[in-house]
Amino acid sequence: MSDAVGRLSTALADRYVIEREVGAGGMATVYLAHDVRHDRKVALKVLRPELSAILGAERFLAEIKTTANLQHPHILSLFDSGEADGLVYYVMPYVEGESLRDRLTREKQLPVEDAVRIAVEVADALAYAHQHGVVHRDIKPENILLHGGHAMVADFGIALAASRSDGGTRMTDTGMSLGTPHYMAPEQAMGEREITPKADIYALGCVLYEMLTAEPPFTGATAQAIIARVMTEEPRSLTLQRKTIPPHVEAAVERALQKLPADRFASAAEFGTALADERIQSQGRPAAQQRRARGPGGRRSPLPWVAAASGLVLGGLGLAIGHALWHQPAPAFPPVASRYAMILPDSVAYEDASGKSIALAPDGSVFAYVSRAGLMLRYADRVDAVLVPGGRHGIDPFFSPDGRWLGFQTAPRLVKVPLAGGAPITICDSCAGYSFDWGTDGTIRYYTAPPGDVNARVLMEVSARGGPPRALARPDSASGERFRTPVLLPGRRTVLFALFKGATSRLAALDLRTGAITRFDQTGISPQWVDQGFVVLGNPDGTLIALPFDANRVRPTGAPVTIARDVLQPDGFVARAAVSASGSIVYAPSGAVSLRQLTLV
Repeated sequence: MSDAVGRLSTALADRYVIEREVGAGGMATVYLAHDVRHDRKVALKVLRPELSAILGAERFLAEIKTTANLQHPHILSLFDSGEADGLVYYVMPYVEGESLRDRLTREKQLPVEDAVRIAVEVADALAYAHQHGVVHRDIKPENILLHGGHAMVADFGIALAASRSDGGTRMTDTGMSLGTPHYMAPEQAMGEREITPKADIYALGCVLYEMLTAEPPFTGATAQAIIARVMTEEPRSLTLQRKTIPPHVEAAVERALQKLPADRFASAAEFGTALADERIQSQGRPAAQQRRARGPGGRRSPLPWVAAASGLVLGGLGLAIGHALWHQPAPAFPPVASRYAMILPDSVAYEDASGKSIALAPDGSVFAYVSRAGLMLRYADRVDAVLVPGGRHGIDPFFSPDGRWLGFQTAPRLVKVPLAGGAPITICDSCAGYSFDWGTDGTIRYYTAPPGDVNARVLMEVSARGGPPRALARPDSASGERFRTPVLLPGRRTVLFALFKGATSRLAALDLRTGAITRFDQTGISPQWVDQGFVVLGNPDGTLIALPFDANRVRPTGAPVTIARDVLQPDGFVARAAVSASGSIVYAPSGAVSLRQLTLV
């Protein structure tokens, strides 16, 4: 560890413990650190000393504060910033995963679907930031992190803070610049003082171009050579380099890469819409794919169409809900949440009203449901459902946090099966219960009725590795309360659950350290967590709501938003809806006598 970082470690010892260097860029060196106050991993970025001297630490830190209020599912938020022993630092969440640059280094070119999805998610983040007056100015693969397969844009506003600080106009004198030549818009490369959101649109077009072809639109031996090509040449056609790229994707990238800002998309939201437009995608598929999608006589087979629709919905649900919940200012092109109904001919009503009959993987790529044939898996990119190994009599499905395992109950046994293939493994021989939740701490929680008291409901837990169950929380027998549907929050210290008393249910939280229970005013059943900071709750009237919730402070932070109004809730105890951590939803609509019809939102 360098002397400078040693000094910083000493100065910040009461707040951060620096563990190791994880990367270095043109502006900062990145360290993995432990946030002592909040007991979490963070990325602590130390501005290069020579850059700090040029920019002016005080002004830089004042400017970076403008980005601290950016809260979006695809933006890596700013936790902290400051100066210690002459070094300027800023702190962001530590993302377990890799950067887009890491993936491109490994794979060179990405599948078209992955590239487009990542670009749409980044466009969504840019649209949000632009609405709040923030231009990134340095969109590149190194600043796009991949967490659970989804994009998170890092260093939002850092380049902006640098450009506005005292020495922003003197950076070029030292050989440093704001932006990266491969992804710089022409106006940015020319050093124009006012950089608009359309520079970010251009940069994202370059990133998508590279994801599809393995190289940015313009390359060269030096920065000057690259900039010269940016100013004078046109990029090579995408479809000439890769025939599987849909024409609408090529058209969108071409428009994003126009030399004149006025010729690009009016907004990042419009760019994302052009990439994700399902109608254009179906027209833009290669002819061979269109032929395979048609049945005998050239007519389109309905089942592949349903599978394709499911893939679009499950892959982009976080975006749809994100627009509905996080974007307070009305965007220029407001997106519409998509709903798809899917008929499942082998499904059957789940007689035990207290349990779950649907589960959705954390990334929304596959869901499990109970059917006449047994416990089935339906993947977003497959036409047919498949029977879960050992799931002939399986009920109460639930996924592991990493999406690699499916757990289920064959009462009273609790088992898990690897989705990659393999036989079921017994977790517990006597864990009969309902509404199982596999937490990120490796513990499965559920609720059950203790012997001799069928009216009581107790929260239970068992290790996902196996072992005996134990009672987690039980209500006072004289209170008339019943505990149901536990779910672990991020941070691994709090379990949310539904607390029933009489005919009313409301949200409650259990502190795993102290055992204390907090009761909230918010009514609802079957709480489920979404990583962007929402608790999804059902209501006996069939509505499904999303409640903004601070997992660290364990409290609601705003008014709930209604997501759906027709969710099957036959007994008022459990909502027939599954929500992924990424924000996708699958539910059985009310009025259905069975689960033969599922609606994906």
